[in-house]
Amino acid sequence: MSLWSRISSAVAALAKGESLSVVFETLRAPPERSVAFTIAVIALGAKMAKADGQVTRDEVTAFRQVFHIPQAELQHAARVFDLARQDVAGFDIYAQRISAMFGAGHEALVDLLEGLFYIALADGRYHPNENSFLEQVAMIFGLSRQDFSQIRNRYVPNCAPDPYCVLGVTPDADPETIRKKWKSLVRAYHPDQMAARGVPPEAVKLAEQKLIQINQAYETLMHEAA
Repeated sequence: MSLWSRISSAVAALAKGESLSVVFETLRAPPERSVAFTIAVIALGAKMAKADGQVTRDEVTAFRQVFHIPQAELQHAARVFDLARQDVAGFDIYAQRISAMFGAGHEALVDLLEGLFYIALADGRYHPNENSFLEQVAMIFGLSRQDFSQIRNRYVPNCAPDPYCVLGVTPDADPETIRKKWKSLVRAYHPDQMAARGVPPEAVKLAEQKLIQINQAYETLMHEAA
C-alpha cells in the first residue's frame, strides 16, 4: 500500500466528529510514521496558509509546488489539507511531532520552514499573523532567533531587522551587556565621529540610517527586558 493510500485510509477511518490530530497522534510506528510525518507537513502548510485569515489559490498552488505532491495523489492531499484547515488542534501539535522526528535544529526542519515562508508569501504579502506563526514554528523546531531572522530576511523584502543582529548580541545577553554594546556602536556610527575621521559625506548619511536602526534595536530590547 502506497504512502498516499495509507493516508487516504487513515482519513477514511476518522470517526464522526474525530479530529485529524487524533488520527495523527495514533500514527507512531513504521510505516505509519511516514504517514504521520506527511500529515503533519500538510497540516502545517494548511495552517500556515490560513494564518492571515484566508487561504488563497496562490497559497494552495505554492503548497503543491513546495511539497511535490504527485498528480494522482492530489485528491488525497487536498482532503487532508481541508481537514487540517478545519481542525481545532493547534499547529504546535504537528510542529512538535515533526521536530521530535528529526531533532532540534535539523536541516530538514530548516528546509520545511523555508517551504512555509514560500507559502506565506505566495499571495504577495507577509501578514503579522504569518510572522507570528512562523516564529513559533521556528522556536518549536529548535532554531535560534537569529536563524529565524536570517531565513526571514531571505524571503521577506523590507522586513524589520532583528534587534539582536543589529546590535551584534545573542538573545541570552543581559541588559548591561546590551547597553555596553549599544553605546559602543553609537560612538562608532555617530556622524560627528565619522566626519572627524574623514569619512565621505555619502557614507556619513548611511551611518545616520544605521544609527537609527541601532537606537531602535536598543529600545526594543530594553522594552522586552523591562
